[in-house]
Amino acid sequence: MTDFKTGTVTANGIRISYQEKGEGPLLLCLHGFPDTPATFDGVLDHFADRGYQVVAPWLRGYNPSEIPGGSYQTAVLAQDVLDLITALGHETAIVLGHDWGASCAAAAAILDPHKISHLVTIAIPYGTMKRALVFDPTQQRRSWYMFFFQMAFAETAVAAADFAFLDRLWADWSVTIPVRERDLAKQAFRHPGVLTAALDYYRCLFQPGRHDPAYDERKRTIEAGKIAVPTLHIHGESDGCAGVELLEGMEAFFEAGLTKVVVAGAGHFVHLEKLREVVGAMETFLKERS
Repeated sequence: MTDFKTGTVTANGIRISYQEKGEGPLLLCLHGFPDTPATFDGVLDHFADRGYQVVAPWLRGYNPSEIPGGSYQTAVLAQDVLDLITALGHETAIVLGHDWGASCAAAAAILDPHKISHLVTIAIPYGTMKRALVFDPTQQRRSWYMFFFQMAFAETAVAAADFAFLDRLWADWSVTIPVRERDLAKQAFRHPGVLTAALDYYRCLFQPGRHDPAYDERKRTIEAGKIAVPTLHIHGESDGCAGVELLEGMEAFFEAGLTKVVVAGAGHFVHLEKLREVVGAMETFLKERS
């Protein structure tokens, strides 16, 4: 694994920092929670060697990207993605997202399908996850942390005992814990303001009063829309965060085709636990849908 270049651009009115490698068509890789761009180091190496410019940003609120006040609602995060593609000097991009990155990427594809040529989501299935949070008691139990994060004392609880809370999440969600990436995530959350920003992603899910009214039209577009770009969804068979059964019925939310790949022996961080299988599935998908 080699060192990556780093850079900073302004997108959607905030400073976004990123690491990158390679030249060619843009492959934009969006991390989730609790994680950092280091989660995609193997993806950067693999696809940079195959003729792509691979960029992994720190999402809004994750240092060294800006930690702004205001809303962290999905519509804002989606606009970040679209503006970042332009700020990086590209008209279109392949967008890969894991966990929260998957939700951001899917919403961006609805807002402007012309800017995203191919969509790859990992671990969080679009459409069915939202429905399961309302109607599926099994998934509600898995997603207990989302509801816990609404509490005023959540920051204190998550940070206690050197972020033992995050250790528990990684253990519950994974088959094999990628120790390096877990420790880098814990290091990131020690920076002032990052933990609150990360929890605000979840608070905006359940608290409409936190939403920026300037994004109301985009919010309605996302909520009413379907994904109209070719999409690959990759899921760990033993994902302890979002159950593999949530893949059933996903097709109803996609208008340009959906490919689903379930990886045996992997959990929520499937791209770290089974990198070879993930990049292989992506290569096959991009070749077939080019």
